[in-house]
Amino acid sequence: MAVRIMLRALPKRPRCFHTPSISRSISTLVLGEHENGSIKSQSLAAVEAAKSLSDDNSVSMLLAGSGPSFNEAVKHAASSHPSISQVLVADSDKFAYPTAEPWAKLVHMIQQREKYSHIISASGSFGKNILPRAAALLDVSPITDVIEISGSSQFVRPIYAGNALCTVRYTGANPCMLTVRATSFSVPKSLAESRSNGPSISQVDLSALDEDSIGKSRYVKHTSQDAERPDLGSARIVITGGRGLKSAENFKMIEKLAEKLGAAVGATRAVVDAGFVPNDLQVGQTGKIVAPELYMAFGVSGAIQHLAGMRDSKVIVAVNKDADAPIFQVADYGLVGDLFEVIPELLEKFPDKK
Repeated sequence: MAVRIMLRALPKRPRCFHTPSISRSISTLVLGEHENGSIKSQSLAAVEAAKSLSDDNSVSMLLAGSGPSFNEAVKHAASSHPSISQVLVADSDKFAYPTAEPWAKLVHMIQQREKYSHIISASGSFGKNILPRAAALLDVSPITDVIEISGSSQFVRPIYAGNALCTVRYTGANPCMLTVRATSFSVPKSLAESRSNGPSISQVDLSALDEDSIGKSRYVKHTSQDAERPDLGSARIVITGGRGLKSAENFKMIEKLAEKLGAAVGATRAVVDAGFVPNDLQVGQTGKIVAPELYMAFGVSGAIQHLAGMRDSKVIVAVNKDADAPIFQVADYGLVGDLFEVIPELLEKFPDKK
């Protein structure tokens, strides 16, 4: 096995000890996700995670796509984080949409040329779609959902829905491939302003990629949430509704409250399965992992799968009519009451967002 595992209970902090580096020099390739001409915050968090591998780590960001929006994203990448030393640009219509097959072939091709010691992506749908396929092509075992990096080959990741932490030491061949939770590697807002010299921008030679690299997947359509609403994965405030709302019509109260507070809207799996809201709003083990400054849960019981997606929130506020609901065990502030009375009162008290 290329991965050694040590288990420990959740409350204990990891014991850090020196382990030999995978290679004498550390170089990292970060898979960059972009949208509307900007690098997503999750990808910048992956760059921040790469800093923890080594003090002399050389970090390159790989971007793939085509069109004017992609060109804007390349410019943004060059000024987005001071740790990025190089931006690799794969400009082709093959990457107009981030499907797994062409991206995996691209990562494999670049790794064969550049020999990076690490390849990192954020632990979202983008990274989870691409990294395992690329790891299979490179014949290495990826390590997923990393929340802490203790060196170039030692990492911490949650298991059992976040109830235990696992310390993993990678002993396989290069590259060591990781997905990291963006919520565990926050990027200081002032970092981009500290850059003195921009990174080099290099075009990737795609002549070795043939038509077979496109694979069998076919792009159908892309849907996104309201642009005026904050992104669920990076919002400062998240307001989540659970099964207690009972209907899609009642869930609109959550949306109205979120609009007043300038918050993102989240939902439990039960609400998504019932068809009240789209599945991209699901928070939990099989949804999105969030860690906002304020997390408000209305009618959420607190199933272990949901807690795994929001337990790292700075302040948790829960409203539920069941005093024994598990959500109260992790909440900083709890109110036992009827949400159909609480939410209208909050809507009345809170001023409209300017």
